[in-house]
Amino acid sequence: MGNDALLVLDKVCKSFGPVQVIDEVTVEVHAGKVSVLLGENGAGKSTLIKMIAGVHEPDAGRILMDGKAVKIPNTKASEALGIATIHQELNLVPSMTIAENITLGRVPRKFGIINRRAMRQIARDAMDKLGLKLDVDTPVGELGLAQQQLVEIAKALSLDARVLILDEPTAALTKSEIAHLFSVVNTLKAQGVGMVFISHHLDEIAEIGDFVNVLRDGKFIATVPADTEENELVRLMVGRDIDAQFPRVATEPGEQPLLSVKNLSDGMLKDISLEVRPGEVVALAGLMGAGRTELIRAIAGADKYSSGSVAVNGKKLASFDVAAATRAGIGHVPEDRKTQGLVLDASVAENIGYATMASTAKSGLVDRKGQKARAQQVAERLRIRMGSIDAPIRSLSGGNQQKAVFGRWFTAGAKVLLLDEPTRGVDVGAKVEIYELINEITASGGCVLMASSELPEVLGMSDRVLVMSQGRIAGELATEEATQDAIMSLAVSNVHREEEMGTK
Repeated sequence: MGNDALLVLDKVCKSFGPVQVIDEVTVEVHAGKVSVLLGENGAGKSTLIKMIAGVHEPDAGRILMDGKAVKIPNTKASEALGIATIHQELNLVPSMTIAENITLGRVPRKFGIINRRAMRQIARDAMDKLGLKLDVDTPVGELGLAQQQLVEIAKALSLDARVLILDEPTAALTKSEIAHLFSVVNTLKAQGVGMVFISHHLDEIAEIGDFVNVLRDGKFIATVPADTEENELVRLMVGRDIDAQFPRVATEPGEQPLLSVKNLSDGMLKDISLEVRPGEVVALAGLMGAGRTELIRAIAGADKYSSGSVAVNGKKLASFDVAAATRAGIGHVPEDRKTQGLVLDASVAENIGYATMASTAKSGLVDRKGQKARAQQVAERLRIRMGSIDAPIRSLSGGNQQKAVFGRWFTAGAKVLLLDEPTRGVDVGAKVEIYELINEITASGGCVLMASSELPEVLGMSDRVLVMSQGRIAGELATEEATQDAIMSLAVSNVHREEEMGTK
């Protein structure tokens, strides 16, 4: 252990029941440095940072702060030590202002009355450290996700945080928002704040990190420089070489479309027509807010549309009817798996079985034994890491939760798979497994319509690319002609056109 380490987890262990989640792991955090925590979903990253944050106490080992052993039994103890955690799910109250959120739980008072002038000053001082010029009286709910994240960081700085843990901070941010966040991180480094940074985007590591701690199956594997080659980082994470990051196996598409969308319009969506044939993966690319999620949800029956039609194998489907879409063979993996794709307190078996609960019922009763057996089979097939098939799905890592959503549609035999950001928050090993599942769908005569913000994924896993802009399809590109520049040119085409019309 380095003598200059600000925070040290020294041979810490943690078990939940019979499952050993963390096994004698040692990591260090240094002042003014960014320590990247890297590992597959289920490697133990979340448990490790929860020990630092005071959510879990280690069963064995020590936590040291400034070289002295400390106990962190709860989040208050963590804050008292100068440790702040920015979780993926932000802990902000949307209806409250920036100033109220930053001082939440420690509101300044004068003669027993809230001192709003002092509250605003505390918030402004914290925002100034980050170079943020937002009005502190703005309700947090009016801010974008990137700005909310920066408010969380400002809140941490108002507590004089010396250690900042950033859990997947870039998962839902645009490139410009990520660039701003990284400039803030560099400002904090210069101020001597030590940081733990978790990310599944390997290309970010060299840009923002100083060194990388790699975990695998709850064990410490290695500490390496942040500029270590991506292939070596992948090998350390998964314990093997991954030959192809995007293992698309092209299938000769059928002649007749499996999925047909004609002149679909409603609100944001404007006269959209597309076809996807058996054996095809068609990607929807575009900027945030282009309408990709709205289109996917409309096709899946989750949202209404006012005109146009959706058909599977030539048979039209009713608008706003998820059950009819499911019966027709449509499976939907939504953008936000936690709020739209899963029932978090239900078991793994129940979540996998929801799409087949009605079709497999016997005399009107749920076939619980059969559902559990089928779920167990698909969980083994997809290599879902879990304590048991009866464990609540919230106990699984993000990548394993995502595979469970895929498993639901495998169990249901879906032939049209609608994927919205299918690998967001998923590590590189699980990504490859998901891509192989996509290959399975198309090889068996199914088709995939995939919305993704990751252009390498779009280029690596699709046969055709439809680029959306301002609720319209701005153009189509074959894989051989699709490049990041070509996609971005189409993605901004309608934006520029509307801007020009607005100036005339």
